Amino acid sequence: MSEQIEAQPTVQHILDRALQGHLPSDEEALLLADFTDTRALADVAQVLRDEGFNNVVTFSKKVFIPLTHLCRDVCHYCTFAQVPRKLKAPYMTIEEVLEVARHGARMGCKEALFTLGEKPELRYKAAREALAEMGYASTTEYLLAAAEAVFKETGLLPHLNPGNLSPEELNTLRHASPSMGIMLESASDRLTEKGMPHHGSPDKVPAVRLATLNNAGIARIPFTTGILIGIGETRAERIESLLAMRAIHREHGHIQEIIVQNFRAKAETKMVNAPEPDLNELLWTIAVTRIVFGAHMSIQAPPNLSPGVLPQIVHAGINDWGGVSPVTPDFVNPEAPWPHLEDLRRETAAAGKYLTERLTIYPGYAVDLEQWAHPDLHERILEMIDAEGFPRIDDWCPGDVDIAPPVEVMTAIMDAPKAVSGSVRNILDNVLDAAPDHNLLDEAEIVRLFQARGDDFTAVVQAADQLRQQVNGDTVSYVVNRNINYTNICYFKCQFCAFSKGKLAENLRGRPYDLSAEEIGRRVTEAWERGATEVCMQGGIHPEYTGDTYIDILHTVKAAQPQMHIHAFSPLEVWQGAATLDMDLVPYLEKLQAAGLGTLPGTAAEILDDEVRAVICADKINTQQWLEVMEAAHQVGFKTTATIMYGHVEGYHHWARHLLRVAALQQKTGGFTEFVPLPFVHMEAPMYLKGKARKGPTFREAILMHAVARLVLHGLINNIQTSWVKMGHEGVKACLNAGCNDLGGTLMNESISRAAGTQHGQETSSAQMRRIVGAMNRQPRQRSTVYGVVKPERERAGLNAAELADIVNTPARKYERKRPSASLVRNNLIDAVNLSGG
Repeated sequence: MSEQIEAQPTVQHILDRALQGHLPSDEEALLLADFTDTRALADVAQVLRDEGFNNVVTFSKKVFIPLTHLCRDVCHYCTFAQVPRKLKAPYMTIEEVLEVARHGARMGCKEALFTLGEKPELRYKAAREALAEMGYASTTEYLLAAAEAVFKETGLLPHLNPGNLSPEELNTLRHASPSMGIMLESASDRLTEKGMPHHGSPDKVPAVRLATLNNAGIARIPFTTGILIGIGETRAERIESLLAMRAIHREHGHIQEIIVQNFRAKAETKMVNAPEPDLNELLWTIAVTRIVFGAHMSIQAPPNLSPGVLPQIVHAGINDWGGVSPVTPDFVNPEAPWPHLEDLRRETAAAGKYLTERLTIYPGYAVDLEQWAHPDLHERILEMIDAEGFPRIDDWCPGDVDIAPPVEVMTAIMDAPKAVSGSVRNILDNVLDAAPDHNLLDEAEIVRLFQARGDDFTAVVQAADQLRQQVNGDTVSYVVNRNINYTNICYFKCQFCAFSKGKLAENLRGRPYDLSAEEIGRRVTEAWERGATEVCMQGGIHPEYTGDTYIDILHTVKAAQPQMHIHAFSPLEVWQGAATLDMDLVPYLEKLQAAGLGTLPGTAAEILDDEVRAVICADKINTQQWLEVMEAAHQVGFKTTATIMYGHVEGYHHWARHLLRVAALQQKTGGFTEFVPLPFVHMEAPMYLKGKARKGPTFREAILMHAVARLVLHGLINNIQTSWVKMGHEGVKACLNAGCNDLGGTLMNESISRAAGTQHGQETSSAQMRRIVGAMNRQPRQRSTVYGVVKPERERAGLNAAELADIVNTPARKYERKRPSASLVRNNLIDAVNLSGG
């Protein structure tokens, strides 16, 4: 580094240890006060920031709601606080608040920032009278009412900055606000002395503000705080302020961001002629803040206070610009307009970073709502976030035909990446350079790929497609098949399933059915006549079904059409069937094979991690049981598929574990023919309707699932399939440019996803499949279930298929359960586990 570092080996030691992940002690941090090489500090801060936040810099799209400009404090630099005679009214009315919030919601804002003076009723009669006239005893009580009104009517998430609060006030406001904040500004009592900026302001006494910060931690409220630099404090006092905040955060873990705000001199204040901190002072403070707090604390600098130098601020170690409003001015700094979002995006990109939105509650807290948010807020926040806790920035959802895939993501798939993070580039280089049988990424590397945004996203997708080209060329395959779901009666209580019906089902919409042998045979014959080479058969787990029921279904299919390939029975059905006959898995699978079963679908996998399964399907087979069924099937000689159903309650680390478990079994058996990502369709899913799940993956996440699967499974599973039922025709085209080579089946009938709410139809014909592939200048290939060649006669029949006859779902007969419900075969994952990965 610089000569100055060499002259100060103690500081060199501090910085070297910081790069190794060690936070400086209080004594070591204070040594930085006399260190003047800002560039050297920024060099370390950049590395730490990239370790914690990759290539992303965030902002919150907000409206600014100044509920009252009255304040009992008299800070010498402030123009926000006014006296009653200068105001039209002491407080905004609820309707005025809502009008601002409605405008913000129409403009795509997600945060309603409430800023107000501290407890004005303790100083001004006008405030007390206004509150009494409206029916409120305090400003805090009125703030709660305003925040609740905004949340209920507009869905914006309130962020509250009312100043110092008692423990009781914090707990009350927590009902309506997922995050709050208080600027410490400085921990120096010296600044409250006569002639200093906080003299005469009782709420700026450091001990009082630190008590509020501590009480917020006790209340488990994600909190924002920070320092104001250039108001007369020394560098050592700044560091002391940072250390005071760090001590409280270490105890509670609730501080989600540290703001480094530079003083701006304002007209009509006592500090109008005070010198403003220069750029070097700001950059020095940002870098020191990053070093004191480490890689994973969010560090923010307001962009409107430092126009023209934003890339330098990024290089100093920030990862967040704070709230930026397309609607309202910065009422605290009215002389400093917000940058236009496109300008902010461009300047962030000039620093090699990708600008993206966040919510007022930061991602790490948003994915752990049980600990960090009041239950009244959970449903709304879950609806707004992706699996990492970032906001959904478009309206696309799996299964929704009315919303096209977002243009930004579609464009990014094909763009040339300009600034790829070193961590992503290293992972991709290792995958592309590795021998196919030696490519096995670890969990952290896979999670990093799922976190890819901006140019990192483009690089991941294009690397996956490079492997697709190597393995599969430009051939895109599909199979002409028919789905036959033989019953929708099921005694399992999967929280994502809208298909099953029955006495023990979570949802009882629609009529229960149990197909007759005649109807199954009719559908098989019709499918053969329409060119099908496969029937894909699954259903609910009917309480009266035994292992022999599945044997009978196989006999029915073969009696109707002996040449039809039967792709049937998930590991759950196999496991349940074997258990009802008191048979081990291998002999039961051999019995199914003898009856005509050809291959097994790898469904019922959902997420192969029992932390997740305990939440979404606690009575279903667990991860190990799913893997055991598949391993036994491969041992018997069956080929199977593998799936993942994602986008509901799980995180990226669960996706990574799922892929690694599939990869490990494939290394052992080689029995998987393809990997099939199935994005969660939320519309009718019980856990979504109960407010307990997200709205499926974002389009970016869906594309990444296919791409990362290709990268992780390269050399193990050659075929990555995309589901047109979930992704839609335009969505699958994007997936075909992201590592996929297979479109799955034509289906003819699709019941399970349609029950969950997908609107993408029941059939994509052979002719449609060919048009989709041809539009991309690829070569369509109709395949068999196991990727073999299909006879020309089958291809012609598929291309000339007649219209389907109406299906008949045989009404389920009433039955007396032969066994008590307690004796039904099920697994129990009793203890739900923390899903945040913490």
